[in-house]
Amino acid sequence: MLMTVSIRASLMLSALAMAALTAAFVDPPETADTAKTSAHPAHWSYGGEGGPEHWSELAPENKPCATGLQQSPVDLAGAMTASVAVPQSHWAPARGAMIINNGHTIQVDLNNSGGITLNGKEYALKQFHFHHPSEHTIDGKQFPLEVHLVHAAKDGDLAVVGVMFAEGAANMNLDAIWATAPGREGKAAVAFEIDVSKFLPKTPDAFRYEGSLTTPPCSETVHWTVMAAPLTASPGQISAFSMLFPWNARPVQPLNRRYVLKSSG
Repeated sequence: MLMTVSIRASLMLSALAMAALTAAFVDPPETADTAKTSAHPAHWSYGGEGGPEHWSELAPENKPCATGLQQSPVDLAGAMTASVAVPQSHWAPARGAMIINNGHTIQVDLNNSGGITLNGKEYALKQFHFHHPSEHTIDGKQFPLEVHLVHAAKDGDLAVVGVMFAEGAANMNLDAIWATAPGREGKAAVAFEIDVSKFLPKTPDAFRYEGSLTTPPCSETVHWTVMAAPLTASPGQISAFSMLFPWNARPVQPLNRRYVLKSSG
């Protein structure tokens, strides 16, 4: 049964949608998939002259977007079932987070929220953000929404956990985030507790592969884990995000000589 959204939340979601329709899309001074804040990168977008096919032309540091051989996202097809390391999470419920509309996505910056251990290495949770539709596909299937939980190690390595959302029952974890998110570029402090463990499906099966950031500069420094089972989000929740970001997904990239592995249990 779909969860009933409060009148207050509904009004906020409507306000977000109206703001999106009246605001022009302006590229932000920050990419969605980077764990650290950087100075103004070159102008990029998801379409037109700044679209994915032109990212490599916008700045010298973006060359991997065109020449890299381990680019993300990919179609998670033909995966080999294997005993592979999956992240061991030790996330902590967080307060004092910041929700950012950066012109490309809704991003939630976190502090002291724990992290994951992958292959014996510690990665701290830095932020999570959303893509519509999903960037990764599973056997060619694209989902209406995907969340990326971005973790960084002290040496700069990144480990990102991706989780898909299929259309279905409402996800209560999205309502407060959607209601707080600015309708145009800006930031809003979070007054509620965020527990990212609620973004993990109960089924632990996951895909593993080596890849890159899915936004400029497309650095190939990401250890990807994408959960095999999706969560659900209601049509209204998906629509509320898509009104702000009609399409913020990079096209699927060639796998080249990489392998996609799938853990089981």
